[in-house]
Amino acid sequence: MNAGATPLQSNELALGAALAWLRDRLQRLADRSAPAAAVDADELVAVPTLAVLAQRLGLSTFECSVLLLCAAAALDTRIGGLCAQALDEPSRPWPSFALAMVLFDDPAWEALSPDRPLRYWRLVEVHANGATPLTMSALRADDRIVDYIKGLNRADERIAPSLLPIATDDLQALPPSQQSAVDALLAFVHRSADEGSAPALQLTGIDVASKQLVAAHVAAGLGLRLERVGLSALPAQGADLEAWCRLWRRECLLMPLALYIDAHDVPAGESSDASAAVLGRLLDRLHALAFVATRDAHALGAGGRDGLLVTAIERPSATEQTQAWLDLLGESREALASRLASQFNFNLPQIASMVRSAGRAAGDDGDSGDDGLASALWTACRQCAHSKMDMLSQRIRPKAEWSDIVLPAEALSLLHQIVAQVALRRRVYGDWGFERKMSRGLGLSALFHGESGCGKTMAAEVIANALALDLYRIDLSAVISKYIGETEKNLQRIFDAAEDGGGILFFDEADALFGKRSEVRDSHDRYANIETNYLLQRIEAFRGLAILATNLKGSLDAAFMRRLRFVVPFTYPGPHERALMWQRAFPADTPVEGLDPAQLARLDCTGGSIHSIALNAAFLAAHRGGSVTMALVHEAARSELLKLGRPIHEADFRPAAVQGAHA
Repeated sequence: MNAGATPLQSNELALGAALAWLRDRLQRLADRSAPAAAVDADELVAVPTLAVLAQRLGLSTFECSVLLLCAAAALDTRIGGLCAQALDEPSRPWPSFALAMVLFDDPAWEALSPDRPLRYWRLVEVHANGATPLTMSALRADDRIVDYIKGLNRADERIAPSLLPIATDDLQALPPSQQSAVDALLAFVHRSADEGSAPALQLTGIDVASKQLVAAHVAAGLGLRLERVGLSALPAQGADLEAWCRLWRRECLLMPLALYIDAHDVPAGESSDASAAVLGRLLDRLHALAFVATRDAHALGAGGRDGLLVTAIERPSATEQTQAWLDLLGESREALASRLASQFNFNLPQIASMVRSAGRAAGDDGDSGDDGLASALWTACRQCAHSKMDMLSQRIRPKAEWSDIVLPAEALSLLHQIVAQVALRRRVYGDWGFERKMSRGLGLSALFHGESGCGKTMAAEVIANALALDLYRIDLSAVISKYIGETEKNLQRIFDAAEDGGGILFFDEADALFGKRSEVRDSHDRYANIETNYLLQRIEAFRGLAILATNLKGSLDAAFMRRLRFVVPFTYPGPHERALMWQRAFPADTPVEGLDPAQLARLDCTGGSIHSIALNAAFLAAHRGGSVTMALVHEAARSELLKLGRPIHEADFRPAAVQGAHA
């Protein structure tokens, strides 16, 4: 054998020699000549890959010989004819147990048992035909095993389509909180190995990427390749699942593998019973290292499973995220890193992706300085965060600014406080230590209450614009469901997506969701109260800004009121506020003529109605080819009041001088 040959070439040379020896032995048996000399076991397994199979799968010498015979039939077209000649059965040109027992020394009947490696690991397939006995049935080597014997070690094509690799090379360093989880998991795996058991590790949490990253580090620490499979891709039927598990266990013996089972979307409750049952059967049959990624710890059933280590994997803390930003941006950008970590809640892969995309965007715009990079980073973070929310809510692009809104001084002061608290969360919670004293309530929730049209939605836009964030209006028609448990699931998806921190949740008509809990008289009351209880918990646990708007403050549950950080009243505007609104009602580019804000302020309208009147008056002016005049505004106002069913007082439409004369 050539000393300079590669391992694959050496295996091919050894396999060629083994096939030549097998052909010679079959030919001698077919010629009824003197049998070939007995072959020592060390010589029989001289093919390196066959020796590995024998060692890992527990094959005896005779079983190795049977496997070589079956593989030879797939690799050498002459073998089939020699098999028929050897048994003097022209109609049976295939390997069989009967032929192997005649051909090889020290035959063992137990090799036919379904519990022995040849059949248990499906190394060979038995093709029985009618009443043909097992010993005479055709044997065919499994294609995956034939490839392995040839030196090609690739995943079985029967399970490969359902697998997706998770990279375990060149992994970035983890923050301390996640590294401690990796260390604990590795210690558990080593203890399980010492006890002779295959561990199952359940990783819980809402962040999929963090769970995969932790699992990848554990697999890398064990020298294993990590493959991911979705629970929905697994066969649900018992026999098919058993076959899949057995093939996977065989793959683990042929390659250093670990399995990551993605069950993140398995819901809790009765509807998850079928998925939990499949997952339970899978873990019972795997007998190999497996990570089970679920959102909640009880996704496997209320009772859990014995021997299953449950570990919560969270995103890096705000301090760790700040350090991750600094590691990529440089220590000179500490203020920027702190601002990003304060507003957004990203995992390590997302942070790295944001820096790369922002660097490219800043370079393309020709503004690679600190301001250009900061702007590009903020934009990239917003885009990353709203990609999930767009599917669950209506995104409002905020345009209103502080100069556009007219409110009493007290309400305006509260809005400024909301903006300041969102911007300064990192300093107060982190640097000043409040986060260490609080286990919940780290987010910010505010209630805007008042009549329709008094500026609640505009105020939410002003806040979003001041913070350079997106505003997401939650569509209650898509959230509330008549089916038990569906409302909670819809809300869970919204809050989970919003945890990235890239936007503000705006619950309009919030009393429909946050209403008072009632006395339980029937199952409808009980489940309605469960929805309210769930909302109470999620609002308190939510780390972002949530704004609730309602016309009926008294309809809200008292427990919500206690959890709200701010309650902002939007009162009906008086003449002074209405005059200011009319001064700002028309954009600077709109042609106006002779408008008197003081006189228009006598019209009994809210800010929303004033906006509608101004818009309709502008269209009237455009249609008539002139400027917006008092007459056109009055015409639009009459239509608006009729639409709202409000009385029209003619005195409000007369100039002040005329009104005084009539008086």
